[in-house]
Amino acid sequence: MTNTAPRSSGTWTVAPADVTIPEALDLLREYYYDVANRYYRLHLDREGTPEELESGLADSPSDDLAAPDGLFLIGRHDGLAHSCAGLRRLDATTAELTRVFVRPGLRGTGGGAELLAAVDRAARSLGADRIVLDTRLDLLEARALYLRNGYREIPAYSSGPYAEIWYGKDLTAVEQQH
Repeated sequence: MTNTAPRSSGTWTVAPADVTIPEALDLLREYYYDVANRYYRLHLDREGTPEELESGLADSPSDDLAAPDGLFLIGRHDGLAHSCAGLRRLDATTAELTRVFVRPGLRGTGGGAELLAAVDRAARSLGADRIVLDTRLDLLEARALYLRNGYREIPAYSSGPYAEIWYGKDLTAVEQQH
C-alpha cells in the first residue's frame, strides 16, 4: 500500500484565537459539516441536508471555548487558517479537548501534531494536568492522531449519542519525560 498523504513544504503555526472571529467560525462550520456528514453517510447512507447541518451546528455552540475556562486554537499553514481545536476546563485539573479539525487537503502534513502540541501547552495554561476527550469510533484518523500523540483509551467520563470512545492524556507524565 502506498502512502498517499499530501506532501507539504509549508510551515504550521498554532496560536490562541477568539472563537467568534470569521476564520474560527469558518473552521468550526467545516469541522461540523465534516463529522456530521460522516455520521449521515454511515448511519443514513446520505449526506446531511443544509438545513440539518445548519441546525446541528446551531445546537452545538462553541462559545465556552473562551476565557476564563476555555480557549480556542487556530492552526495556520503558511499563514492561512487550516486547523482548529478547543479546550474547556472540566474541573481544577482537567481540560476537555473538542472541535479538533485539520482541513482534509492538509491532513498528513504535520498540522495535527502541531495542533496537539499547542493543545498541551494551552491546557497547562488553564491549570490542567490532564486532558480528556470523547469521540466516535468511525473517526479513525482522529483516533490515530490522538494515539500517536500520547492519548490512551480511558473509561467513559461523558455520555451522549456521539461519545463512543474516550481518551485521556496525563500532562504531568509528559512533563517528566522532557
